[in-house]
Amino acid sequence: MEEVKRNATEAVEELVETADDKVFIATQWQLMWWRFRKHKAAMVGGVIMIIFYAVALFCEFVAPYNPEQFFTQYKLSPPTKIHLRDTEGRFRWPFVYKTIRDRDPETMRSIYRDDTEAPPYTIRFFERGTPYKMWGLIETDWHLFGLNVTHDEQGVFLLGADRMGRDLFSRLCYGARLSLSIGLVGVFLSLIIGIILGGMSGYYGGGIDNMIQRVIEFIRSIPSVPLWMGLSAAMPADWPVVRVYFGITVILSLIGWTGMARVVRGRFLALREEDFVMAARLAGAGEMRIIVRHMVPSFLSYIIASLTLSIPGMILNETGLSFIGLGLRPPAISWGVLLQEAQNLRSLVLAPWVLTPAIAVIITVLALNFLGDGLRDAADPYSR
Repeated sequence: MEEVKRNATEAVEELVETADDKVFIATQWQLMWWRFRKHKAAMVGGVIMIIFYAVALFCEFVAPYNPEQFFTQYKLSPPTKIHLRDTEGRFRWPFVYKTIRDRDPETMRSIYRDDTEAPPYTIRFFERGTPYKMWGLIETDWHLFGLNVTHDEQGVFLLGADRMGRDLFSRLCYGARLSLSIGLVGVFLSLIIGIILGGMSGYYGGGIDNMIQRVIEFIRSIPSVPLWMGLSAAMPADWPVVRVYFGITVILSLIGWTGMARVVRGRFLALREEDFVMAARLAGAGEMRIIVRHMVPSFLSYIIASLTLSIPGMILNETGLSFIGLGLRPPAISWGVLLQEAQNLRSLVLAPWVLTPAIAVIITVLALNFLGDGLRDAADPYSR
């Protein structure tokens, strides 16, 4: 019995020593990953954002229909009911019944109901449908799901249809590409401007520091919303969609770099007198190499966390500008453009599902905030 206890104790001590050694020899990135995994909300937010960005990247494949395709017989149609059990109580592969459109004799409002007497339509995965070009390069007609019938016979609308009979789910998938990418591109440009100007301000000091700080204070003193509205309204109305997209991105970047520049300046002021910077100077390293190879990587983890927390602001800014008609405009498809449909009181009362893009924005912002919180905690794995 004593021998069994002794063996068990030795096994436990060996495991503890192995775990301690694992921590001692782990790299900074491994410690950050272990700390990040403990943040459950951040893990959930990361999974949600991976799914959202995957949908944005492969929106042509995920969307069952062309976002500009009209279904005149399904104007303001509610979300299609997906059934797993037929009228006889038997379980089946997911299917839909044929949708019949009637009209209320008193209000003249369209009413949609399922025809349970007609043969059902099975939802198939990897079904052929409307032809498209993936990323404008690969021509195909495969979709993630669909019905093996013509669109005039029956359609499947997971989030309903708008007042022009267009599938909201397909438009939401296409809108994710613009809304989510404008956050990434805008924050990336803000990061570059903020690191360059903030680094120059903190590293050199003196007159350069005073000039950059006065520019930052001037930009931050201007009310954000009127500034966005003024710069957006200055863009010509006849610009193509791509040019408007890059215009909005540049506008958001030119306004959003000031916060990052202030942070970078403070870090540079604290780091420029450190021993490793002095050692790099004595070794003959140039100033640009010292900044790029030594000073910026020393607080790279903080920059990553700050980027994650800045993307929601960019997405909300684009959504707000597009909602009031000063950002992206049709035929461009973004979540803000889709929310313009909610300005129509008739559509909002009769079809509350037109607010679905707002739900997508809320989920994205919350997921990115949770992810940013997790990255911020993981950036300092030694704190408790």
